[in-house]
Amino acid sequence: MKLMILESGAKARTVKKYLGRGWIVDACNGHVQDLPNRGGSKADNKAMWSSKEGQLPQPPWSWTDRAEKTMTDLRRKAASKNVEEIYIATDPDREGEFIAWRLKEIFHDFPVIHRVSFNEITQNAVQSAIADPREIDMDLVDAAKVRRFMDRLVGFRCSRFSRSWNLASMGRVQTPTLGFIVERELEREAHIPIPYHSVNVDSNTVNFKVRFHEKDDAEAWKDDDGKHHPDRTYDGDLATSAEQLIRNSGKVTLASVREGQTKRRPQPPFTTETMLRGANGRMGWSIARTNRVATALYQAGHITYIRTDSTRTSEDARNRIRKLISSQFGEDHLGSGVLGPDAKKGAKNVQDAHEAIRPTQPELRTLSDVDSDQQSLYRLIWGRFAASQMSDSIRERRDLTAKVEGLENSLYGTSSWRIHAGWEAAYSDSDKQVQTAPPSVGFDIGSDWTYNVKEENPQLISDQTKPPRRFTESSIIQEMKKADIGRPSTYLTTVGKLIDRDYAEKEGTSLLPTTRGRTLWIEVVPYYGSSADTSGTMSEGLFTPSFTAFMEANLDRVEDGDSSGAEVWHTFVGDFRSMHNNALEERKKRPTPKQMNYMKNRFTRMDPEKQSALLEGKKFEELTGDDARRIIESMNGDDAGEIPPSEKQMALIIRLADKHEIDLVAFLSERGIDDLESLTGGRDGTASTIIGDLIAHDRNSPATEKQVATIHSMCENLEMAVEDAMALVDTTTIEEISKNDASILIDRLKKTIQQKRRKQKK
Repeated sequence: MKLMILESGAKARTVKKYLGRGWIVDACNGHVQDLPNRGGSKADNKAMWSSKEGQLPQPPWSWTDRAEKTMTDLRRKAASKNVEEIYIATDPDREGEFIAWRLKEIFHDFPVIHRVSFNEITQNAVQSAIADPREIDMDLVDAAKVRRFMDRLVGFRCSRFSRSWNLASMGRVQTPTLGFIVERELEREAHIPIPYHSVNVDSNTVNFKVRFHEKDDAEAWKDDDGKHHPDRTYDGDLATSAEQLIRNSGKVTLASVREGQTKRRPQPPFTTETMLRGANGRMGWSIARTNRVATALYQAGHITYIRTDSTRTSEDARNRIRKLISSQFGEDHLGSGVLGPDAKKGAKNVQDAHEAIRPTQPELRTLSDVDSDQQSLYRLIWGRFAASQMSDSIRERRDLTAKVEGLENSLYGTSSWRIHAGWEAAYSDSDKQVQTAPPSVGFDIGSDWTYNVKEENPQLISDQTKPPRRFTESSIIQEMKKADIGRPSTYLTTVGKLIDRDYAEKEGTSLLPTTRGRTLWIEVVPYYGSSADTSGTMSEGLFTPSFTAFMEANLDRVEDGDSSGAEVWHTFVGDFRSMHNNALEERKKRPTPKQMNYMKNRFTRMDPEKQSALLEGKKFEELTGDDARRIIESMNGDDAGEIPPSEKQMALIIRLADKHEIDLVAFLSERGIDDLESLTGGRDGTASTIIGDLIAHDRNSPATEKQVATIHSMCENLEMAVEDAMALVDTTTIEEISKNDASILIDRLKKTIQQKRRKQKK
C-alpha cells in the first residue's frame, strides 16, 4: 500500500481519482509544524535561537493548530494499512517544501519516503511526478527557515519596541507596505489643486478637443509634474468663448489628416499579482475573492499552481493552445508568444518547473462543472493564456486637426478602427463594442463634419487636478511587486494583517491609513533609519522598501542555491542588531508617548508643588528620556499616591456600559464608588475591578439571536431535543440561557457533530 500526502482535502480528492486502488490519498491541511507561538515555556517566547557561524539555528518545531491529532491519525492509518511507500506531494514552492521537510521528519520511521511535486493537478502530471520522485530540496527549506527567523526576530523585537506607542506589532514586509499607504495619504493631503478648463465635441465617433496653448506659450497649462496639456487652459473666458463658437457652428472642418497604424501587443500569461489585478479590474473582485476562486480551480485540476511570479509555460501547453487558435481563429492570429520580465533576465530559470497560471486543458474555453465565479475567472485565465500566443491587434489610425469658424484655436482628435483582431479575439465574448470601420463621411481635407448640438455636446469642463488615488488591495499588491517586497504566497496575508491590526482600513475599495498606522510609520519607523551595518558602512533603514527587497533577493539566492542560508541569516542578525540597538539609544533621548501619558495622568492627582519639584523647572515638551525615567521612578515611590485610570481603561468602561445599556452611575454606586473621577488605575485599581464586573455582566447577559439560532440548527443536525441540550449547561429553557453558557454549549455540540461525522465515515 502507498500513501500520498497533499496539503488540502480538495486536492486530495482530485488526486484520488487518478490513483485508485493500492493508494491512500490524504491531506495534512497545510503547515503541520512551525516555530513555537508565544506560550508558557521560555523557548516559546524567544525572538531567536543562537547558532554557530556557518549554521542555521535549530529551534524546537511545534505543532500547529490541530496538526498533532491529524498526523497521529494519519500515522495510525498508514501503519494499519501496512504502507511501505510515502509520497509527499505538497505545493511546489518554498512553503510547500518546508511542509514536506517536516512531514518527512514526522514519518521518518516508514521504509520509503519520496518527495514529488506537480505544477498542475492532472493525471499526466501526477503520474509523471510519481515516476520521477526526488529528495527534499534543502535550499528551498533553508530559504523558508531564514524567512521565518527574519520575520520572528523583527516581529518580536520591533513589536516590543512599538509598544511604547501602544502599538501591537511591526513586520518585516507588513510595515514597508503600510509605508506606501501612509505616504500616498500624505501626498494627497499636500496636494494643491490646479484649476483648468477644457472644451471638446463629438463628431462621427471622434472626440475633438480644443488646443488652447503650445508648450512654449507663457499661458501653457501644466500639471503637478510639470507636464504640458495643450487641451487645458487657466483662462475660463477663453474656454467659454470657444465652447460657444463651436455650439453656434454645428460643424468642424478638417484641416489636416495624418495616416498611421497602431499595434497592440498581448500581455504575458498571469502571475499571482497580475491575476489579482486582472480580476479586480475586469470584474471588480476583491483579492480575497479571487484567491478563493482560484484555489478551488487549482484544487479541482482546472488551472496550474496559483502562487507564482513566473510568466513561462510548458511547451506542450503552448502547442495545444496554438493548435486551437489556428483552427478557431486562423493562422494569421498566431503570434510568436510573449513573456514577462522574469524570463527576459535570460538567466537559468527559463527551463525551471515554475509556470504562469494557465488552464491545464487549453482546449477547454469554458468549464461545465463549476459555479459562476469559477467560470468567470477560468475564462479570464484562459483568455490571457490564449492571447499570449496570438498576434498583435492592429488598428488604422488617423490623427486629425480641424477648424471652427471664428475660433483661432485648432481642434484635434483621433479616429481609429480595428482591421485585425489578433489576441483580442480571445476575449470575443466580452460586451465591449469595437469599431471595425472608418467613419462613413471620409477624411477629405476641407470637408465639414457635423454633429448634433445638445446639452453636453459640445462640452465645457471646468475642474481641478485631483490628488493621487489611494491604493486599493489590487494596486498595493502591484506596488509591492514593483518594489520587489513580498512574494506571491504573502501578498494576501500582508494586506490582511494591516487591516486586522488596525493600521489600515477600507473605504469602499480604497485603503486608508488609520491613526495607529500613521503613528507607526511617521513616529516609530524613523527610529530604524540608516545605521552602520556589520561592515561599518551605512545601510538602508530596516523598513525601507529597498532594504526589504534586498533581503527578499537574498532569500531567493538561498532558494536557488546561490547563497548559504546560514550566511544570509548571520549577516541579517548583525545588521538588525545594529539597527535595533541604534533605535533603542534614540528612544532613550526623549520620552515615549506611553511615558508622557503616564506622567500626565499621575500629575492630575498631584499637588502643584510636587509637580514642580519633579519637573525641575522644565515643561513637559522639554523633558528628555532620562528626565522621564527619573520622574516615573520618583512617582512610583511610597509617597506617590493613587494612580489615575489610563485613557484605555476609561474608554473600555464607557464602551462596555454603552454596549449593554448600563446606568454607569448606578453601577458604580452599587460598588461604593462615587463617580468615574474617583476610579483608580493600575492592575489592582478600582478601574480594573469595574472592567472585570462589566465583562462578567456581559457573559451573564441573555444569549444573542445568532447563538440561539445556531443551537437550534445544531440540535436539528444531531436529532436532539433543545431541552436536552440545555441540560448540558444546567439551564432549563433556551430563553434563559446566558451568552457565556450558549458559547460553551455551541462548542460542545460542535464536537459531538464532528464525532458523529467521523463515525459515519468509518
